[in-house]
Amino acid sequence: MIEGVYTALITPFNEKGEIDEAGFIQNLEHQAEAGVSGVIVLGTTGESPTLSSEERKRLIEIAVSTLKGKVKVWVGTGSASTPDAIQKTKDAKALGADGALVVTPFYNKPTQEGLFAHFKAIAETAKFPLMLYNIQGRTGVNLKTETLKRLLAFEEIVAVKESSGNIAQVMEVIHETPPNFSTLSGDDALTLPILALGGRGVVSVLSNLLPRDVVEMTHAALNKDFQRAKTLHYRLLPLMNIAFIESNPVPIKAMMELMGQKAGSVRLPLVPMTQDNQKKVETCLKETLQLQP
Repeated sequence: MIEGVYTALITPFNEKGEIDEAGFIQNLEHQAEAGVSGVIVLGTTGESPTLSSEERKRLIEIAVSTLKGKVKVWVGTGSASTPDAIQKTKDAKALGADGALVVTPFYNKPTQEGLFAHFKAIAETAKFPLMLYNIQGRTGVNLKTETLKRLLAFEEIVAVKESSGNIAQVMEVIHETPPNFSTLSGDDALTLPILALGGRGVVSVLSNLLPRDVVEMTHAALNKDFQRAKTLHYRLLPLMNIAFIESNPVPIKAMMELMGQKAGSVRLPLVPMTQDNQKKVETCLKETLQLQP
């Protein structure tokens, strides 16, 4: 079963805008030491749309070689093109990853039947564990529970990252899917309520910065220690919120840089945060983590 904290990794860039391989390895090791269950390479947080096929391959290779046997490595392989998503999923499998995170097709807004056919084709062709990713705010389409339930006929589909922001839908998914299917929170701020409702973990952005804290909160909730989980949740909540003051991963990369972690800037069409928001992030870090000025 897919359970615990899966960090949606940022892709660190150097001053030339190239991948900082040493920094990426450092970040991977930090995640393993913190006890996360897995990492997700090449997701939205990893700025996957801006990466070349060669860069994608290299990042997967590094993640697998660094973490194999320690932490699960999942790879974002979604696309608006079904053949492209199939090929990316096959590539991740061939490079030794443990599974693929596949987002609903973006921009072309398929019907529910189109979504079913898309995921069915990937599952049947790639023969690889799949975590579906439902995030209507970025893709323009919502994966309905009835469609998800139909897709569970394919054993490759083992989990869903729920980023609809709709707690009623998340409850429906948890209640109407079998116990061996994992519903993971796709929003850090909703992790605790989703875990309390029967979710199995989180695909976290904040755990790039504070993996131990997110792991502790998640494990506390999974172990039904909700008082401890609630205390940790409210301590981290300001950081969860500020991490989305601008488009992800702009804020989390700025936060990591301020904390001395390898992140670098972002690639166009994303740009660095405004000075006003940068100051808000700095203030939030100081107040929440009680950092010395």
